[in-house]
Amino acid sequence: MPRPSRHAPDTLARPYDWRADGACREMDPAVFFPKDMGRAAAPLVALEAKAVCAVCPVRQACLRHAMERPEWSGVWGGLDEDERRQYRRRLQRRARRRAARRQKREGGGDAAET
Repeated sequence: MPRPSRHAPDTLARPYDWRADGACREMDPAVFFPKDMGRAAAPLVALEAKAVCAVCPVRQACLRHAMERPEWSGVWGGLDEDERRQYRRRLQRRARRRAARRQKREGGGDAAET
């Protein structure tokens, strides 16, 4: 990782970067972005990438990164594009249900007071 500035000494502490601990850091990126390999090979290559992710110590941080960005292609945190889309929808549904329950609780309290 480069220094924060060219005037900063090399002894400054650097922020933690989860990518440095990834199991994929030394691997060919084509394993994690199989779209360029053709439709027939892509699922097999994605399985190989998911196997690497399964033993990765920073899998959760990687998935969090892909969900916050969002990353639209490749395998991130053990999930491919479709799986991340489904996961994102599931999280959105949970958030809507939680908000509806909260609103119902708050709205129910107001109705009882009047």
